[in-house]
Amino acid sequence: MPWDERYTLGVAEMDATHRDFVELADALLVAGDDEFPALFAELHEHTRRHFDNEGKLMKSCRFPAIGEHHSEHLRVLGELAHFSRGVAAGRLGMARNYVKGLPEWFATHLATMDSALSACLKRTN
Repeated sequence: MPWDERYTLGVAEMDATHRDFVELADALLVAGDDEFPALFAELHEHTRRHFDNEGKLMKSCRFPAIGEHHSEHLRVLGELAHFSRGVAAGRLGMARNYVKGLPEWFATHLATMDSALSACLKRTN
């Protein structure tokens, strides 16, 4: 899932965070078993900070779909927490399968929820 300029939303803060997310997801897709646990923990923490910041952005522009967007963030954070426990116990298989699905999830989330948020931010700034 290399970075693609089609992912650019035109909100510098969001674009930079998304670029970091893509880089972490890419690294996880090819990581060996020795590297995977630390990278997965980094992805989990990055995603938590990423979603916290997007929550603040949603509030700043009074994003109409804040409830749906926040619920999606909570769902993903719950999944990451679940798989993190397995990774911490040395079980990498399920987390690796989850990471394989991140490119499709990211593309959909970006094209729907995050693009709507970026439009809201552009209208109010």
